[in-house]
Amino acid sequence: HSGRRFSTQTQWKVYLSGEIHSDWREVITEGAAKANLPVSFTSPNTSHADSDDCGAQILGMESTRPNWDSLGARMNSIRTSKHLASADIVVVRFGEKYRQWNAAFEAGFAAALGKSIITVHPPGISHMLKEVNASAHCVCEDPEQVVQILEYTINGKLPEVKRDGEEWKESEAIWGKGNKNP
Repeated sequence: HSGRRFSTQTQWKVYLSGEIHSDWREVITEGAAKANLPVSFTSPNTSHADSDDCGAQILGMESTRPNWDSLGARMNSIRTSKHLASADIVVVRFGEKYRQWNAAFEAGFAAALGKSIITVHPPGISHMLKEVNASAHCVCEDPEQVVQILEYTINGKLPEVKRDGEEWKESEAIWGKGNKNP
């Protein structure tokens, strides 16, 4: 199937949004580097403390929590808005343990901008993310699948090991040759 491969000299910009409590970003960036993909990655500030306190540290402390949070949120939105606007692909990771309202917001922002979206999350939270997933081009369970999607999107390369393993069959083996339902 060497005819499937294609090449592009385009440098792709991928924004990595979502949970900050696991190494999913490293899995994707290292996988893309190993595959030698022409990709640059950006993300929101992943230091929870810095993200919370940036506004108060730079502009001064506030006497109420909502005002304190507002300073940080508005300051963080400068980075987020810029990177979302310039991204070709937005990957949004949701974990099971924490509610990632910011990730859902960024997914909605990306959808409003017409960005290509890939969501990543455990199957057990699919129902609560149905609207987010409906706007995604791909819905994954793990970051390795994101790397495979990037490899296919950029270079036309499919993974050697199929997700369904020995159970996997080509569409022709399941549906027959050609288009039976015009």
